[in-house]
Amino acid sequence: MRKIKYIITLTILSAIAVACGSASGEQGLPAKKNKLKELQSQAIELNAEIAKLEEEIKAEDPNFKEKNSSVLVSVETLSKKTFTHTVEIRGAVASKKNVLLSAEAMGKIEGIHVREGQKVSKGQTLVTLDSDVVRNNIKQVKTQLDLANEVFSRQERLWEKNIGTEVQYLQAKANKESLESQLGVLNAQLSMMIVKAPFGGIIDNIPARLGEVAQPGLPLVRLVNPDDIYILADVSESYLGKFSPNQEVEIYFPSQDKRVKSKIKSVGQTIKSDNRTFELEVNLPKLNFPAQPNQVVVLRLVDYKNDQALIIPTEVIQGDNGGNYVYVIEENNGEPTAKRRKIKIGSSHNLKTEVKNGLKAGEKVVTKGYRDLSDGVEVSIVSK
Repeated sequence: MRKIKYIITLTILSAIAVACGSASGEQGLPAKKNKLKELQSQAIELNAEIAKLEEEIKAEDPNFKEKNSSVLVSVETLSKKTFTHTVEIRGAVASKKNVLLSAEAMGKIEGIHVREGQKVSKGQTLVTLDSDVVRNNIKQVKTQLDLANEVFSRQERLWEKNIGTEVQYLQAKANKESLESQLGVLNAQLSMMIVKAPFGGIIDNIPARLGEVAQPGLPLVRLVNPDDIYILADVSESYLGKFSPNQEVEIYFPSQDKRVKSKIKSVGQTIKSDNRTFELEVNLPKLNFPAQPNQVVVLRLVDYKNDQALIIPTEVIQGDNGGNYVYVIEENNGEPTAKRRKIKIGSSHNLKTEVKNGLKAGEKVVTKGYRDLSDGVEVSIVSK
């Protein structure tokens, strides 16, 4: 009970100190003295009330002071629960339809038929190159092909009437087919001078400039389809085997401070040699806010789960040279006693720790007052 008195008195004196320290400079020293007298008066009244209650309780319970010499503690009864551990991984919005288009042939850029931000459809012309030379060649070959067709047609009719030689007929046929092949090549070359949209989307960027000479592989237009996006993340190889397709994942968009639920689409089967990671693809559901390719996101995934775990607050775990331990409550001659118990711990998450060994369901673990305990000390349980 002296300990209780000491705690109450210390609490009152602390309140006095706080009250005095919070007094403003405008109130001055007299105001502080008056406040101190007021609080001291309250302390005297409280101590008197405590003493009176002690006497009344002692009259009815002679062992009251002996009982209250024990350490006051709070306990938690262990039961098997589900323990999950999550990990946060940085990823980014990606799109399989986010491409830089270039010309297939060399030529001067003659026309740019779109602007940045414009929506385009599949097959729409985006950029054209100077194709005069190819068109002239096509015109010339078409003229030659018209003549070759006429010659072949006449030679064929003569050959059917057994007039002329077979060599003449075959030469006319070969000449016609050769010119048809040349025309096909030239038409293909002409199509290479026109850059078209391979899919519908939005023009994101146009590096091309009128008058410049385009080279094969040199970017001319970036085309993006914002409706075909997903999340891509590089995950450390230490998490191999901990994630699987269709596993639930939370996606956090820091820029918009938005969170959405989704599922893993695929897990990479190859470790990248440069950074020792594997790829993780996550489906992106329909959003009610804008998301752009390369936008940073944070993925929260469960990398460990145990449906039959014993969980205790992390703060109650103490340690020494012998390892980790906690205090549990055992009965000694009908009185609750603190017992030091060595434990083996597993994962920790959200201030909770999984106990692998040393405890069992139904035992009472001390959650408050544990720092005042030693092995074999009697305790009084004030709450559970």
